[in-house]
Amino acid sequence: MNQSPVETALSRAMIRWSLTKSTPVVESPRSWIFRVEQNGRNFGALKILKPLAADEEGRGARLMQWYGGEGAATIFDIHGNTIFMEWLDGGTLGDAVRAGHDDEGTIAICTTVANLHRLRDSAPDDLQPLRERFQTLFDTDVRVWPHTARDLYARASGIALKLFDRPSAQLPLHGDLHHDNILSSDRGWLAIDPKGLIGDPLYDVANVFLNPYGAAQLAANPRRIAALADAFEVRLGFNRKRVLGYAAAHSALSACWNLAVGSPITVELAVLPLLLSAYDQA
Repeated sequence: MNQSPVETALSRAMIRWSLTKSTPVVESPRSWIFRVEQNGRNFGALKILKPLAADEEGRGARLMQWYGGEGAATIFDIHGNTIFMEWLDGGTLGDAVRAGHDDEGTIAICTTVANLHRLRDSAPDDLQPLRERFQTLFDTDVRVWPHTARDLYARASGIALKLFDRPSAQLPLHGDLHHDNILSSDRGWLAIDPKGLIGDPLYDVANVFLNPYGAAQLAANPRRIAALADAFEVRLGFNRKRVLGYAAAHSALSACWNLAVGSPITVELAVLPLLLSAYDQA
């Protein structure tokens, strides 16, 4: 019987890394994930990338490998489109925040960012420039936005352009850091699923303002926005106004991505006006 591409990749990975058992965990639009065992004692995760996502996911995996387990799950090895990595079976930081522990979640975010942004030797050379990541925002026709929200798009786009016009530090960035991409482990909170960008380090907290998933009322709270900005300023030394500018710009970018595929932008429309107001006041 002929094997499917994923079955072939799984079989080869089992042999390559001397794995003894595999259990399917989830299939997403971007990958298949299996829990695997070595000699019945050690556990790991196999992530087999789908062709359409292989470039971006591969870039993110190579960045995770560069992190060396500091602030992120450990990548043991990468072969083609198959990634062998640390198995994390704890809950997400999003679970903790949805259970009412937002302040603790913010501290964990700050610790994770500090670990990811530690100075290391030469970074991967294929990271995507942050300005390129924002191209969708600049290319979107304002007419796809709801009529009453087009001024929000215009303001956020203008802020994004201003941010990119000003010189900044250039560091490797996770690029999609939010509560549900941070998992609990016996080594503390660890990030997964980076996009593999390079640019202003302040962007790495931008997505936090829209998250966690399923907590729109929390995200659209002006006091929570102020508390996040305070924490990133005090704990990470980030410029408050610039953080809020990236948060607003990312919120508009997220809306553009969702509009392009017909997904709702309810959360973005609730949070973006508050981010713009906070930016103006910073």
